[in-house]
Amino acid sequence: MREIESLPDLHAVLRSSRPMCGLRLQDLDLTGHEEELLARTDVEGMVVLGGRVTEHLGAHLRTHGALVFPTDPHAPVNPYRSSLYQPHELYEGLREHGYESTPDARAYHWSRDGTLAHDAFVTLLRAIHDDSMSDALDEFIGHAPVVGVMGGHALGRDTDRFAAAAHLGHRLATAGLVVATGGGPGAMEAANLGALAPSEAALATALARLREVPSFRPAIEPWALAALDVHDALVAMPVADTRVRSIGIPTWFYGHEPPNVFCNGIGKYFSNAIREDGLLARCTHGLVVLEGAAGTVQEVFQVATRLYYAPANAVLPVVVLVGRRHWTQDVPVWAPLTALAAGRPMAQRLHLADSVDEAAELVLDVEPR
Repeated sequence: MREIESLPDLHAVLRSSRPMCGLRLQDLDLTGHEEELLARTDVEGMVVLGGRVTEHLGAHLRTHGALVFPTDPHAPVNPYRSSLYQPHELYEGLREHGYESTPDARAYHWSRDGTLAHDAFVTLLRAIHDDSMSDALDEFIGHAPVVGVMGGHALGRDTDRFAAAAHLGHRLATAGLVVATGGGPGAMEAANLGALAPSEAALATALARLREVPSFRPAIEPWALAALDVHDALVAMPVADTRVRSIGIPTWFYGHEPPNVFCNGIGKYFSNAIREDGLLARCTHGLVVLEGAAGTVQEVFQVATRLYYAPANAVLPVVVLVGRRHWTQDVPVWAPLTALAAGRPMAQRLHLADSVDEAAELVLDVEPR
């Protein structure tokens, strides 16, 4: 155990005879163990990432070769956090003070603050935060098979396509897959909602409630509050299966898109480039691409690049584009995709489907790995 991310793990190390050299203590309140740590000198190469450390303890650790990374008390997020975000955490204060008061909104403004654009310490903290998110996602997902569902943010909750995307997410999650999305509204929210719902009946009730507030425009508050109420009702239902079913990986780069709440965990990033690459890399089982615009097209070609340059012996995920007219006429990416795939292994993994039911069959026909 090299990374220590909980106080019980730290307590176990302190009670053992094991030296602390080279350990990484991530986001821990060390004040309760200060006396024990002051008695230790075997800390060379140990790294303390954030958390609570008194000046006296920090000086002691540094004297004996440890590195103690500071944080910024003015930052709206904890850059060294060791876990994913939870919905109520990002939307804290929403009901009482409105969206602009929430950690989510404040983090977006922090990321866009021109006075901090060239502050090396702030940019370092944002980078550390994103790396912490990646580490937390790896631990949260483990080796579970992941299927991505991509699609546009503008899809309204009161549309048939939103309901179809939700039923797709439910079917995939019920079959044992973790449903991953870009974590935003629209098609992404629908897929996460369906995956989180423990039953078809629960999903139907949730869809009916959400139809009353179809969009986050013109105001985020009613849209998010309705979602949080539905989220709480879903997670309060008794379930026999406690595995991870739904994750969202959004970004503050798209600050106009609030994160959806229907996830077991939310990995939100400052860097959209790192977020996009990490999202697609984790879709090890497959990818379903619903109708979308520029952001969705970007994801299509990013995954196409991965497939194109994959080693000859690689097991490739299946990729299904849903909406024949959309992807061949309205946003005609199918032709260049198939041109790139010609004569390569990726050609056998690309599919064009007319419905989400057909897409689900194609994805579920592949053995999880």
